[in-house]
Parts: sequence; C-alpha cells; structure tokens
Amino acid sequence: MTGEKRKRRSGVPTIADVARLAGVSQMTVSRVINGESNVRAETRDVVNAAIRQLDYSPNPAARRLAGVAQVRIGLLFSNPSEAYLSAFLLGSLDQAGQSDIQLVVQKCELDDHERDVTERLVRGGIDGIILPPPLCDSPAVLDVLLAADIPTVVVATSASPPQAGAVAIDDRAAAQAMTEHLLTLGHRRIGFIKGNDNIHASAERLAGYRDALTAAGVTPDESLVARGLYDYRSGLAAAEALLDRAEPPTAIFASNDDMAAASVAVAHRRGLDVPRDLTVCGFDDSALATTIWPELTTIRQPIADMSRAAVRLLATMLAERREGGRAAARQVTLDYTLVRRRSDAPPRRG
Repeated sequence: MTGEKRKRRSGVPTIADVARLAGVSQMTVSRVINGESNVRAETRDVVNAAIRQLDYSPNPAARRLAGVAQVRIGLLFSNPSEAYLSAFLLGSLDQAGQSDIQLVVQKCELDDHERDVTERLVRGGIDGIILPPPLCDSPAVLDVLLAADIPTVVVATSASPPQAGAVAIDDRAAAQAMTEHLLTLGHRRIGFIKGNDNIHASAERLAGYRDALTAAGVTPDESLVARGLYDYRSGLAAAEALLDRAEPPTAIFASNDDMAAASVAVAHRRGLDVPRDLTVCGFDDSALATTIWPELTTIRQPIADMSRAAVRLLATMLAERREGGRAAARQVTLDYTLVRRRSDAPPRRG
C-alpha cells in the first residue's frame, strides 16, 4: 500500500484532493500555496476555499519521505553595497523558507575566478540560479549557466538573455523621475554619480538623468557626471570631484544610497549644509537612507520584494520543467517610488 493511499484512508487530505475539489492541476495548487503571482485571482480564491474546506496543510517532510527531492537553488552574489545585499538576502531567504526551497548562497567576485565558482556550483547539482547585480550582467557567469541549461533568473537588469527569467524595475524611468523632481525644485546644475560601467542599470540610470535634463531644455553637462562603483569610498571620491569644480552643482543625484551617503559626508566635511547649500539624493531606499542625517530623498527600489519574486519565478520555471516542458522565461517588472525626506530643497539664491 502506498503512502498516498494510507494518507487518504486515514482521512488526511493531500494536494491531489485539493486539486480535485478545486478542479485545477496539482501544480496550480502548489503555486497558490507558495504565493506565486501568476495565478488568476478567481482561481486562487477557489483553491484557497478548497484548502479551507479540506483543512489541508502542506507537509514538506512527508514530501521528502515520499521521494520528492527538495529544490536547491543557488544565489551568487558580489555586491559592494552591504545594505543592498542584506535586503536581498533577507527577502530571498524568507521566500525560500516559505516555498520549502533550499537556498545555497555563494560569493562570486567579478574576476578571473567567476567562471570557476559558477562551474563548481553547477557540478554540485544545483537546480537553478538567481543572479543579483552585478553578476546579472556577467557574460562569463551567464555563459556557464546557459551552456549547462540551468534555469536562471537575473535581477535588476533589462539586458537579460532570452533564455533567462528577469525581475527588475524601470531604472531609466526612475532616474528620470528623480531628476525631474530636482528640476522642479529649481536646480539646473545637477551632478550625477553613475555606477559601474559593467552593470546595465548604470547606463539606464544615466540615460534617465539625461532624458529629464534634455526634456527640460537643460543641456547635459558631462563635466557634472562622475564615476562611482556603488560603494561608499567611490562616492567620496566622486563627490569631491564634483564639488571641486569652479562652478559646483547645487544638487547631487547618486546612483545608489551608499554613494549618496558619501556625498552627504563630503558636504559636511566642507562645511556645507544639506540641503540648504547642497541637495543630495540617492537610489534604492536601503537601510542606509534612514540611518544618516539628513535622511535621504531616494528612489525606493523594492529590493527584498525583487528577491522574493526571483525565488518564486525560478520555482515556477523549475516546476514547469519537471512537468515535461522547457522552463519558460518571464519578465517581472515591479514598481519604484520616489521617497522624499530631508536631503532635498530648492537651491540657495544668491
């Protein structure tokens, strides 16, 4: 007698019972249980009603005893911003726990060893991979994963390969919105600290900054664009370079909160008041944005929600593959929000 038959005779409902009562597939029931977004609201309601009627409770241990192996997905990281990485890890670990997925977290620096690290993870029998920035734009890492036919989800890039799933916000529109906000305040000399050239989002944010200036009739001044690396130290150097100009900017828009926080520190060191003498704005709305003074006006990129969505999307891709088809790639775009706090103001007159 099988374990499934014993369960039914003992009166303990199974996922198959829920599927029959709801009139849907077992995979649809699984997606509802795991909180995946690609289920119609009316279908979700029917499944939840069946779960309540049967008093069904998922049992991960029973699934493993029945021979269903736990899904193992890898998360490769190499991000200079500790605040970004912390939010990303918390979100992905939370969703993995809810979805009964084993998450394997592996550091992978952008250097000559990134291919080796990725190949070791593949040889270890990983089912799928999540790539947050900057690895989401690493040709070496992506080449290994795609050659090995490993389902992959990239996060925070709009340059994803067609075989991969992707989770992102509209970086260009978000940067344009922040620049338009600064223009509305009256700023015309707006400094911009861009991120790493090897990250696609860096170019998108720079393009959004230029779009807003051009639309407002302000000719973009390339001398007001400084290079950063998304870490605090590079933000210090970039802000110093911008403020050393004979005619410095009245506002600095940095491509992440770490570099914006560094810009605030440089302003304070020079005796400048933020925001009366210098407006500073960031991007991400990481924990750092509200732990400095003044608190940063910034673009809220829902980092934890993006990592949760990446885990759910990869789980769906893997489930589809187990059902016999190739994992269909998907694009998930989440909303951004401009959050105004204490670090922006109109430029000082005179």
